[in-house]
Amino acid sequence: MLNIKQNCMFDQISLGEVMLRLDPGEGRIRTARSFTAWEGGGEYNVARGLRKCFRLNTAVVTAFTDNDIGRLVEDFILQGGVDTRFIKWLPYDGIGRSARNGLNFTERGFGVRGAVGVSDRANTAVSKLKPGDIDWEYIFGKCGVKWLHTGGIFAALSETTAEIALEAAKCAKKHGTIVSYDLNYRPSLWDGIGGHAKAQEVNKEIAKYVDVMLGNEEDFIACLGFEIPGNTENLSHLDISGYKNMLRTVAAAYPNFKVIASTLRTVRSATDNDWTALCFAGGQIFTGLEFNGMEILDRVGGGDSFASGLIYGLLTGKDPQTALNYGICHGALAMTTPGDTSMASQKEVEALMKGGGARVQR
Repeated sequence: MLNIKQNCMFDQISLGEVMLRLDPGEGRIRTARSFTAWEGGGEYNVARGLRKCFRLNTAVVTAFTDNDIGRLVEDFILQGGVDTRFIKWLPYDGIGRSARNGLNFTERGFGVRGAVGVSDRANTAVSKLKPGDIDWEYIFGKCGVKWLHTGGIFAALSETTAEIALEAAKCAKKHGTIVSYDLNYRPSLWDGIGGHAKAQEVNKEIAKYVDVMLGNEEDFIACLGFEIPGNTENLSHLDISGYKNMLRTVAAAYPNFKVIASTLRTVRSATDNDWTALCFAGGQIFTGLEFNGMEILDRVGGGDSFASGLIYGLLTGKDPQTALNYGICHGALAMTTPGDTSMASQKEVEALMKGGGARVQR
């Protein structure tokens, strides 16, 4: 299904922004007196999950302003085991007028109060990158990379980040690297620069070079212009025929997509969700394990952990059904801990895949 390169320095690299996440814990951003600091970013979280949970060799391509905040985020990345050699460091002018590092304030939500994210990421270092700043020939041609992952969050940051995502995908394809892309539509990023029309213009062009396309129903609608026929509102009763039809339609429109995967979530409250996913591969639709009434501690990053589990399965030659369940279970476990990134182990993921429960382990 996927022809994975061998003898590469890196199993996977991610292209995207990494922000400093500031988490008020059980409280609110507007009343907080202290925050827990984490690192996070939609594309980066995938590389970190593949490194920490699944023990693959990963790297991140990003940029920071060279000050103490940038070095703090770098330290978090180093703790996660992700290779930092491809980070670009921009000079700091003292106040961040020319470039700065991104901040993301995130509340977890509870019950009827949904999670809230307040990002402060305009004019960041990574948004200043332009085509030619990254030596993709060195990365894909000399170092060798099995898998590139990037997405719609990075592509939305500036005109030049969309161009870089396209540049990276083209070079990856030239050297036989698998390309995955998470559409990850964020209205706050696109609304000021053209909304759905601009998102579709950018994402449809990048999609031509993608092997594995990821997203949820909103992503496929907003970013690629597809519609979901049928009733998809009640996942607890497995009425997902509309999603299946959508994936078939997407596959017909983009024959270069070898795998298309969509997470499915019903939100009863911030802490009570139904969670599953499905994928299209080899002309078939695969449905995965279902977690109904799943208790959520912190949902942010659940989709990214789904992506890293799915990619692990595909990278290691698992069949699509098994790869899908790696993604579902890794995403489920990631939402039981705070922060954007996974704290799960591969052993825990595989135990959950086999039906393991939440009994105390001694």
